[in-house]
Amino acid sequence: MTGAAHVAVIGGGPGGLYAAALLKRLDPGREITVYERNAPDDTFGFGVVLSDETLGGIEHADPVVHRALQRDFVRWEDIDIVHRGVRHTSGGHGFAALGRRRLLQILHERCRTLGVDLRFGTEAPDAARLMRTHDLVVAADGVHSATREAYADVFRPRVTAHRCRYIWLAADFALDAFRFEIAETEHGVMQLHGYPYSRPSPERPPATPSGPEDQGASTVIVEMREEVWRAAGFADMDEQGSVERCAKIFADALGGRPLRSNNSAWTTFRTVVNERWSHGNLVLLGDAAHTAHFSIGSGTKLAVEDALALAACVTEQPSLPEALAAYQAERGPVVASTQRAARASLEWFENVGLYLRQPPRQFAFNLLTRSRRVTHGNLRLRDARFTESVEREFGCPPGTPPMFTPFRLRGLTLRNRVVVSPMDMYSAVDGVPGDFHLVHLGARALGGAGLVMTEMVCVSPEGRITPGCGGLWTGRQTEAWRRITDFVHRQAPGTAIGVQLGHSGRKGSTKLMWEGIDEPLVEGNWPLTAASPLPYKPGSQVPRRLTRAQLTDIREQFVAAARRADRAGFDLLELHCAHGYLLSGFLSPLTNHRTDAYGGSLDGRLRYPLEVFDALRAVWPEERPMTVRISATDWAEGGTTAEDAVAIARAFAAHGADAIDVSTGQVVAEERPEFGRSYQTPYADRVRHEAGVPVIAVGAISSWDDVNSLVLAGRADLCALARPHLYDPHWTLHAAAEQGYEGPAAVWPAPYRAGSRPPRTGRTDAPRPRLTLES
Repeated sequence: MTGAAHVAVIGGGPGGLYAAALLKRLDPGREITVYERNAPDDTFGFGVVLSDETLGGIEHADPVVHRALQRDFVRWEDIDIVHRGVRHTSGGHGFAALGRRRLLQILHERCRTLGVDLRFGTEAPDAARLMRTHDLVVAADGVHSATREAYADVFRPRVTAHRCRYIWLAADFALDAFRFEIAETEHGVMQLHGYPYSRPSPERPPATPSGPEDQGASTVIVEMREEVWRAAGFADMDEQGSVERCAKIFADALGGRPLRSNNSAWTTFRTVVNERWSHGNLVLLGDAAHTAHFSIGSGTKLAVEDALALAACVTEQPSLPEALAAYQAERGPVVASTQRAARASLEWFENVGLYLRQPPRQFAFNLLTRSRRVTHGNLRLRDARFTESVEREFGCPPGTPPMFTPFRLRGLTLRNRVVVSPMDMYSAVDGVPGDFHLVHLGARALGGAGLVMTEMVCVSPEGRITPGCGGLWTGRQTEAWRRITDFVHRQAPGTAIGVQLGHSGRKGSTKLMWEGIDEPLVEGNWPLTAASPLPYKPGSQVPRRLTRAQLTDIREQFVAAARRADRAGFDLLELHCAHGYLLSGFLSPLTNHRTDAYGGSLDGRLRYPLEVFDALRAVWPEERPMTVRISATDWAEGGTTAEDAVAIARAFAAHGADAIDVSTGQVVAEERPEFGRSYQTPYADRVRHEAGVPVIAVGAISSWDDVNSLVLAGRADLCALARPHLYDPHWTLHAAAEQGYEGPAAVWPAPYRAGSRPPRTGRTDAPRPRLTLES
C-alpha cells in the first residue's frame, strides 16, 4: 500500500468527495482535507446520470454510498426523439439519475461519518504549498482548473472550444423519458436534451393553497450553434429572459410549464485533454483531467470512476509514483474512448441541421447511434420493434439486414453494401499481377462482397510506390488483370470488381511495406515528380516540379491506363486522389505550393485532378461508374479541412463522379490522426449530406454491426473494409450466416454451401441427467 498519510483534495464536487471518502475508508488513519470554495448547498446544474457499470463499481467499493444512492435514483428505459412534430420512442436503454444536490449531500454525509475534514467556503492553499505539506494532492477543481493551469508545462493540456452554446435549466416535473427535441426556428436549429432526476414524492401531500403539488423534476439543457444563439438574441438577454424564451420555444415538450435556473449562463463546451495527469505528488481527477460532452451523460460518471481507480491504485501499488502511473494507465484508454464517443455525439448535434430532411425514423436511429457506441445490433436487442420500423422505412425486405440491400451506381447494381477496400499487396513483378493477385482478389470475390477493389494500379513505371506495385501501362499487364476479372465474373457472379488508378507522385521509389514503409530504395531508384518539389519526409527523395508538358503526359498515361482497364473487364474505375499521392498532392495546400493555374486557391488546386478525371470519364464506358478517393483531412494544421473536402466532392460530382470514397490523411508525414473505431466515417457522413453525393465510408470499420449502423443511419451508402478482409476473405458470407440471412445479396458458391453454417465445436452427445433423487 502506498504511504499517503496526509491527503489534500482541491474541489468538493462528486469526484473529489468520493475520492476522499474512498481513500479514508481504505485507510482510516489517513488525514484527508477537502477544500471547497462554495457553501455546502451551492451547486451548479441539476441532475446527474450514472451508468449501471459505474453503480456496480460504487456498490463494490462502498455499499453504504450505493444504498443511499439507490434510495434516490430515478430509473427509466425510454428515449423519446421529437422531430418535426413526430415523436419516436426507443426502449430498453436503462438510465439512472438523481439530483446533483442530493448526490453531494450523500457524499458529504459519508465523508463526515468517515472523518474527512470538509472545509466549505474555503479557497485551497496554493498547490505548491499543499504538495510540500501533504503526501498526495488531488486536483478535482473542474474544467477551469487553476491547478492544471499552474502546471500547464507539465500536464500539457489541450483545451478545445466547440461551436454550440448551451444552458443548464430545470423543470419542476418529471419527464417520462430521456427526451431529445429539435426545434426549427426562424433563426436556425435548436435542441433540447432533457431527463428526469426526481419523481413525485409519495410522502408529500397533494397541492394545497399554501404550496404546489410535488411533480418531480427534470434537467433541461438547451443547445444551439453560436450563430443561431446570436441571431435569436440570446446574447442580449439576461438570465431570466433566456429562461422564459427557452420555455416558450419548447412549450410542447414542457407542457406549457416554466423553466427555472440556478445562476445559469450560456456557455461553450470545452473538451479538455491532458498529456500527463500527475506531477510529483499532485494528480488531476475528473473535469480537471478530462471532459466529455454532456450529450452522452459522462462528466460525473467519469469523475466517480476516476476516484474509484485512484483509490484502488494508491492501495495496490507499493509507491506513490507507481500508483499515479498506474492510475493514468488504467483510466487513460477508457477516457480516450469515451471522449471519442462524446466528440462524435457533440459534432452530430453541431451539425444536426444536415439530417433534418431524413425520414423521421431514420433521423431517430441516426441520433441514437450518433456516438457509435449504440449500434444497429444492440438497438435491435433493446427494442426490436423500433429497429424493425426503421428498417421498413429504409426499404429492407423482411429478414434482410441493411448491409444486404442493393445499391445502384450508374449502370452497375451492387448486390450489397460491402466493398473490399483497395489494399496494396506489393506482390507484382514489373507491374504484372500474378497468381497471388488471382487468389487474393478471387478469394474475396468468392467471399460475398458486393464490390472488390484492386490495389492502386499505377499508370506508369515512374508512378509506382514500390517495385512490387501493379500497373496498367502494358498489354501484358492488361491480359493479367483480364485473367482476374474473368475469374471473378465467372466464379463469383453478382460480385463486381473495380480498379483504382493512381500515380505515386512524391511517395514513390520506396521499399516494400514490410521492408520499411515509405523508406527510399537502397538501389534501383527512379526519379519522382510532384506538384511541388517537397520531399515526403526527411531523407526522402526530392521530387521535380511538374511542368505543363509533363502534366499533359501524365494525364495521357491515365487515359491509356483507363482504356486498358476497360479491355481488362473492370466494372468500375476509381481515381486515387488521396493519401499524398500525385493527385492528392495537388489538392492539399501543404503539398501544393504552385503559383501557376494549378495552385493557390482550392479551385486552382482542383484544376489538374479534374482535368485527369474529365479525360478518364471521356474514355470510360458511359454505363460504368467512376468514383474518386479523397483524403478529407490532412490531420495537420494548414491542410485540407472538412469544408474543403465537401467542396472537392462537389466538384468531382459536378464532373460526373458517381460516388466519393472518403478516406483521410497520409498526405504529410507529420500528421496527427485521431484514430478510433470508424474514425473516418464522420467525414463521409458530412460529404454525403452537404455535397449530396453517394459516399463510400472507410477507416476502422470492423464489424457487420458497424456496416448496418452506418448504412441504416444514412451516414454512408457503401462501406469499404480492408483488414477484416485480410483476416477473413469470406467476411461478408460469414456476416450473413451470423445474422441468419439467406438471400440474393450473399450467395455461397456451390462448392462452399456445406460450410455456410458455423461448425459445431465440443461434445454435444453427452447424456442428460434424467432423475434427481433425494437422499
